[in-house]
Amino acid sequence: MEFYGLLGEKLEHSISPEIHERIFSLLKIRAAYKKFEVKKEDLQKFVDGLKVLGIKGTNVTIPYKQTIIPYLDGLSEEAKKINAINTILMKDGKLYGYNTDYFGFGTILQCNHVEVENKVCMVLGYGGAAKAVVQYLLDHGVKKLYIVSRRTCKDVYDDLRVQFMTYDEIATVKGDILINTTSVGMYPSVDKSPVTEAVIINFTTLIDIIYNPRITKFLEIGRRLDKKICGGMEMLVGQAIKAEEIWQEREISHGILAKVMDDFNENFSKMSD
Repeated sequence: MEFYGLLGEKLEHSISPEIHERIFSLLKIRAAYKKFEVKKEDLQKFVDGLKVLGIKGTNVTIPYKQTIIPYLDGLSEEAKKINAINTILMKDGKLYGYNTDYFGFGTILQCNHVEVENKVCMVLGYGGAAKAVVQYLLDHGVKKLYIVSRRTCKDVYDDLRVQFMTYDEIATVKGDILINTTSVGMYPSVDKSPVTEAVIINFTTLIDIIYNPRITKFLEIGRRLDKKICGGMEMLVGQAIKAEEIWQEREISHGILAKVMDDFNENFSKMSD
């Protein structure tokens, strides 16, 4: 049997174990996936434990996506550019970090047939997930990219396509794709949107990386305005599938992704009834 897990500080509401256990079942892999709630001062002990216990793969969530990096033996190319990881592979006694949020965001675009090349995009928020989204957009030929945060940010990108803005400055900006990477609108505070209708109306496509609820207030407004809307379930499952591809060193078919998506869409539908 192989062993996997999720590293974080507070993991009570994570559904990562259910997702990965479903993938294991579909792939007929004998494996167990556990939650590892670890204090910051115990990170070195945790890393040593991974090696001693032979934990083949670990997902990483808040607040360790950056703080775990110094303990690793190497990083993938996308993880280096983003400077954050959410997946660890142990191979030959060494630990390697990857960022599968990057690929998970790509899954949203692919499943919903959204093209970003030569498009004007706006990303709401500048946390860990936003950095993966931003890097994906830059790597895939976005024409202009606005990054919006509550506080003025220093321009950390050596790329003329990137412009930082505050929420007070975006009312008149028009573009193609508006992406919410903040937690505004996430269950249980489902009656909130990160921006108003006056901002949403200026874009053609809305993407929310929140997966619970499936249709957030942000997306509800967009649907009412006849915009194309995309939720975050594809990103959640897509990043998990990519992690499994890394761990299993094999490509996983789109059919597996679709089956897992169907399972969790059904579960969330029951939760909202």
